[in-house]
Amino acid sequence: MSRMTSRDQYLIDRRHALLGMGALAGVAAFGLAGCSDEEAPAPAGSSSASDDTSEESEGTQIDAAAYDELVASGPVADDAAIAASTWATKIKDAGTMRVGGVQTSMLFCLMNEKDNKVRGFDAGLFQMLANYILGDPDAYELTQVTSNTRESVLTNDQVDAVFATYSITDERKEIISFAGPYYTTQQGILVMADNSDINSVDDLAGKNVAAQSGSTGPSVLEEYAPDANIQEFATDEEARTALEQGRVDAYVIDATMQLGAMTRNPGKYRLAGEEFGPVDAYGIGLPHDSDGVAFVNDFLTTIEQDGTWSELWQVCIGDRADIAEAPEPPAIGA
Repeated sequence: MSRMTSRDQYLIDRRHALLGMGALAGVAAFGLAGCSDEEAPAPAGSSSASDDTSEESEGTQIDAAAYDELVASGPVADDAAIAASTWATKIKDAGTMRVGGVQTSMLFCLMNEKDNKVRGFDAGLFQMLANYILGDPDAYELTQVTSNTRESVLTNDQVDAVFATYSITDERKEIISFAGPYYTTQQGILVMADNSDINSVDDLAGKNVAAQSGSTGPSVLEEYAPDANIQEFATDEEARTALEQGRVDAYVIDATMQLGAMTRNPGKYRLAGEEFGPVDAYGIGLPHDSDGVAFVNDFLTTIEQDGTWSELWQVCIGDRADIAEAPEPPAIGA
């Protein structure tokens, strides 16, 4: 069977399966925002690190076969495109792409101890980029990073790129460069699955709403839902427990933290309406002033336009969180 035929069959099978799924309300692109820095404290002003490291239950495991097939079927750059980029040529000559990332994010990059492979949205992107340059999605070396080491591994030439739910900020752009954005996030409203009263941020007026202390949630709620009764909790787990016990009506924090909770607990919660609040954009960290920015942006544009970005989102996140339609990818270079 040819690669394209196999991929088409996967898409047909997945879409048939989705016809029987209870689709949630349409959602915009999800990310881990500033709080998503895996294995490390969140940057100042962001919410705390998510508990996205929980083991998957049987019902939330990624479809490894579909994921592997999709990653392997990604585009491959022609020789001229690689030769035009010093950054890509260096990787091509080395025969391996050196990546900074994590191994503990269930939705974005999680190590499977059975086959020693990482899978997830970030993992899929860097594996497809390795395939784009080297013709092999496994031609990479992964160095684990934290929020404190992401810049240093680039400035010290320990890695070629960092894929780690990496928020694009002006301060960071003084030290490194970013391709993308490839993902964006805002605040998401989590309610119990049987709650039909809350369907947008406007419905939070007069409701008891949980937020995590030290996150951006309280200040965003004060601006966008000034009539909500905000109750702050020290941890994500405490806030969700209050929601489950009925002590609050809703819980507001970064949308992908909410998706992580939904994935770990299928059918227990739902996202109420669309995301709201300031947009946080995620980029791919590259050496400062590298011509790799243009090369990686061309790669991202290619997989967005041919639908691969959406397919990867669906396999890694949508199918596991019971969301039938992928969001629109962000505009590259925005």
